[in-house]
Amino acid sequence: MGKFITRRLLQMIPVLIGTTLLLYFLAFAMPGDPTAGLCGDRQCPAQYVAQFRAEYHLDDPFFMQYLNYLNNLVHGNFGVLLNGHTVVQELAVRYPNTVKLAVIAVIFEAVVGMAAGILAGIRKGGFIDTLVTLFTLLLLSIPVFVIGSLAQLVFGIKLGWFPVTAGDGGLYSLLMPGLVLGALSLAYSTRLTRTSLVENLRADYVRTAKAKGLSNARAIGIHALRNSLLPVITYIGASFGGLMGGAIVTERLFNIQGIGLLIWNGILQKQRVAIVGPVTVLVLVFLLANLIVDVLYAVLDPRISHD
Repeated sequence: MGKFITRRLLQMIPVLIGTTLLLYFLAFAMPGDPTAGLCGDRQCPAQYVAQFRAEYHLDDPFFMQYLNYLNNLVHGNFGVLLNGHTVVQELAVRYPNTVKLAVIAVIFEAVVGMAAGILAGIRKGGFIDTLVTLFTLLLLSIPVFVIGSLAQLVFGIKLGWFPVTAGDGGLYSLLMPGLVLGALSLAYSTRLTRTSLVENLRADYVRTAKAKGLSNARAIGIHALRNSLLPVITYIGASFGGLMGGAIVTERLFNIQGIGLLIWNGILQKQRVAIVGPVTVLVLVFLLANLIVDVLYAVLDPRISHD
């Protein structure tokens, strides 16, 4: 296991380099001038613009800019924003909000999604299965910003159960945005759990276990369910990084000062470091989440070996 983890960590290095190269190229190719709008409605003095472009190396060729950024990245410098704050400072303030938001969404999709999928799989073709199927199809057909707006209207304004915006970024204020963010992933984890469980319940080893006198509950809980969770764990692990990166719409809708809002502002203001730095961190989180999922494989199924 130790060799496997070391090998996977070493494989992350070229992945991160390729990711930063692609991200920096996309940010470099964005239309617009980063110096536009720095002085409000007035045009900035030519001397100030020249000094600004020289300070941020905006006139250098693409590969010179990228190598300079990569060198700073190796030394832990993710760049400086137009407001004078470093990206590291912004990440330190905003990252906890996005992490808490993603954790709430993952817990929601894991607990509720798997529970609903298990009930639907056990009661295949029954009322609960039909109800769960209709509910997941409804979630899949509605965009996240519509679900968020309806949640704000019903649970925030009409019922007053939750604050409409995130406010101070506390867990309670992030609860409704987290549930909205995890709504789509909930539908996928529910359907995946249900499909995987139904397939395993028809397997020969489950029928053999029942034939030997094992109760239906133990046959499902010990044998079928354990094997059914492998694809679900894979999806949930991969979705954690996706939820953090896909929180841009949710964070903007609920005014959450997180990574997604930082990236959104970086796109509007043409700030390359505000895009490349945070997204690189999200990629690293995604890679680590997948590594944890691979390690959990051996826990759930001892037949899987990484040696």
